Amino acid sequence: MNNSSKSIKVNLILIAIGFVITVCLAALQTINCPENGTENSSTDKVEKIEIPAKITGKQEQIIRHIGYTVSYNSDWKIPNWVAYELTKEEVEGTIPRFDAFLPDPEVPYEKSATTYDYSNSGWDRGHMAPAGDMKWSEQAMKESFYLSNICPQNKNLNGGIWKNLEEQVRELAAQKGKIYVICGPIVSRLPKTIGSNKVAVPDAFFKTLLQNDNENWYAIAFMFANESGRKPLSTYAMSVEDMQIITDIDFFPALTDSIEEKVESQVDFTKWNINR
Repeated sequence: MNNSSKSIKVNLILIAIGFVITVCLAALQTINCPENGTENSSTDKVEKIEIPAKITGKQEQIIRHIGYTVSYNSDWKIPNWVAYELTKEEVEGTIPRFDAFLPDPEVPYEKSATTYDYSNSGWDRGHMAPAGDMKWSEQAMKESFYLSNICPQNKNLNGGIWKNLEEQVRELAAQKGKIYVICGPIVSRLPKTIGSNKVAVPDAFFKTLLQNDNENWYAIAFMFANESGRKPLSTYAMSVEDMQIITDIDFFPALTDSIEEKVESQVDFTKWNINR
């Protein structure tokens, strides 16, 4: 074999080796660095335990912000639901309130509400994931004021029993170490709307909570009409199973079927320290 043939053979072998190395590195990167929401470990599933199942029959854009995940409904210009995990460490945050409502940059302009829709409407801009739960990060605080996290809400409800439950959720997170929260609006088939963008006005609001206490799971749900009223919190409580029927949302699908069925069918106030 002459020198020219040997050189060509060596080059071909080096090219083949390089190709194999490239393929192997790409495979390792895919395994170790999942993208686009791919979940490859049990830890990922636990971190996403608050995320409901995919909604059918409604517009849904899933947007993940640093402090919460929102299922945004472009027909309503408000969320279907907002979900997040709240920990003891997050409750102890000291970031000041941002207090400036903004369009969500992940929502196309023509599909978003604006602050003008709420002006002189008679409705508050009500947070779903409250600013008070986002004091652990400047970014999380700012993103809590995105309009994708906001709904038209009765002023007395927003500053009354809804706020009271938000405060108690923070107390629960401090006590338990971690609470999973899902909240959102309950909207009729032909809702009243406000503003030029026709932002849907909810008939009511829901909040579902999940905790793990000594390896046992417990859940509870609350529903509030979008009107003035302040009764004991126990009068607004129900099972998550009943809330699923009302909202047509499948909560906590990451739980095993046996655990999910048990926790969603029961309401045990002794596990929640809720001010009844």
